[in-house]
Amino acid sequence: MHMKRRAIILLAVFFFLSISGLILVQVSWIEKAVAVTDQQFRYMANKALESVVLDLEKNEIIENIVEEIKPAETDSITVFVPADSPFARTLHENRNEAPAEKEAPADEMVAITSSGHKIFITAENIPPYSLGETGDPSPQVTRSEIQGRVTNKIIVLEDLMRKTLNNPPDIRDRIDFDSLQARLRAALNDVEIYLDFEFSVRSGRQGIIWQTPGFADKPETNRFIIQLFPNDPVPGHDQIVLYCLQENQYIFEKTGNLGAFSILFLFILIVLSTGTFIIIFRQKKISEIRNDFINNMTHELKTPISTISLASQMLLDKTIPEDDKNTEALSEIISDESQKLKQLAEKVLQIAILERTSMNFNMNYCNIHEIIDKAVNNFGLQIKSRQGKISKDFKAVNAVIKADETHMVNAISNLIDNAIKYSREKTDILISTINANEEFEITVADNGIGIHKNDINRIFEKFYRAPSGNIHNVRGVGLGLSYVRKVIEKHRGIIKVKSVPDKGTTFKIIIPQAEIK
Repeated sequence: MHMKRRAIILLAVFFFLSISGLILVQVSWIEKAVAVTDQQFRYMANKALESVVLDLEKNEIIENIVEEIKPAETDSITVFVPADSPFARTLHENRNEAPAEKEAPADEMVAITSSGHKIFITAENIPPYSLGETGDPSPQVTRSEIQGRVTNKIIVLEDLMRKTLNNPPDIRDRIDFDSLQARLRAALNDVEIYLDFEFSVRSGRQGIIWQTPGFADKPETNRFIIQLFPNDPVPGHDQIVLYCLQENQYIFEKTGNLGAFSILFLFILIVLSTGTFIIIFRQKKISEIRNDFINNMTHELKTPISTISLASQMLLDKTIPEDDKNTEALSEIISDESQKLKQLAEKVLQIAILERTSMNFNMNYCNIHEIIDKAVNNFGLQIKSRQGKISKDFKAVNAVIKADETHMVNAISNLIDNAIKYSREKTDILISTINANEEFEITVADNGIGIHKNDINRIFEKFYRAPSGNIHNVRGVGLGLSYVRKVIEKHRGIIKVKSVPDKGTTFKIIIPQAEIK
């Protein structure tokens, strides 16, 4: 059972609505993936900047402490040990592991214990320790100094704080801009952002005090801004302003492959589904045309068969005298109706040929004028019934071409048949030939209703039928001209058409003749 056209259309609509929904879901997913990747990019970039700022602050604090604190004065206990004591001998054995102080005399050794105590080894006459003392000084010796050491540390830190509050250093003195650029590069690499970047350092009302050569402070730029030294007692207005070049490249690298594959598969799905429905509609149309063709063919076959049957009965009827039978006229009727049957059979053959992927051609040298004569003779009865005429103007001197005679006769017959069907009253057809530039030209011109300009480019399409205006009962399936073009192309030729509505149409066939000597 054939599927109804409405059901196919409804199925196609639902299918493409589903495809559209899938496309919308995929587009939404891609947009969300891009947004998430963009947020991830911003998070990682800010994280890299924060690490740089904290590193700068930490290094500055360490440098200030090293510069301000004097370990020998503020965080040490000096102990003199006799050179011949066991404890001195122990220190002497580990001399290479103990750091020496610059202030110690050349003939003395100094060592720092794990508790931070400074020990000088001297040869002065100091009462020796007992032989059993080989370790660090006892806790009782150092306990009295802890309070003073802690007090010294507090005083030093308070002094650093006071200097920072009273005399805040200029940002130019606190940052090495070249090393800052290297730090930023390393920090971005650590978070897998390998894009080139530009940055500047700005300070409050002073504005930009340093920038990379390519930095451009444009409003539409996606910038990252972070404060420098945020843990200062009085935070300043010093900031790093950074932006990455080709930021979209990062997003594309993260989401591009998934997005590209998604689009590719959607495209393939759309192409396959569209092609499937095109084939379904085409097969449906072919089925309808085949049914119409069978109906038309059945109708057209009835007339010649009935006529031939009637003429045969008259010839065989013995009750009719031989002189009254008019045998010659009846024979002519049978012959004409047989030609009609032959043409109908050719139409069936043409449909079978067009539905096959390939056409077999038996190419031989033949006289095209004789082929045209055969085609014209097939339409004698039709031209006579319309009181028309077919004129021939053979100007070609060399009429020999390499062609398949059967297919060429059918092609020219189709052109003549169209000229007859689409004429109003008296059909006037002119067929002419000429030799031109090693080519053979055949022209078939008529005085029919013509073809509208919008239809000329489509008349050679399979199953296409141009409107017949007020010409009624024009039967056909839209295969004739499609078959003609296919035959001419197999002969390495071309077919052209010119038409003026209400005046007529001219078809020109051009076939190469160069190889004919």
